[in-house]
Amino acid sequence: MCLAIPGKILEIIDVEESVFQIGKVSFSGVTKKINLSLVPEAGVGDHVLVHVGVAVSVIDEEEAKKTLSFLEGTGDLDELLELGPVEER
Repeated sequence: MCLAIPGKILEIIDVEESVFQIGKVSFSGVTKKINLSLVPEAGVGDHVLVHVGVAVSVIDEEEAKKTLSFLEGTGDLDELLELGPVEER
């Protein structure tokens, strides 16, 4: 099964080429570096859906909260967040 996890952009790291735009994204307190090249319209404070380290769409805060709540309720969120390197907790 493939899932996209909602996260909130905390910071956009300056990269000269937008193809490699990277941002720090928070997922329920876990912060990871995420590729933002597919969502050039996204900015700090926006919520994005992330699949395998790449933000694939911008979503509203309410939808992000609903999805996170569902994933937490299933007990799958911790496992999903362990799929990549964690910068800080």
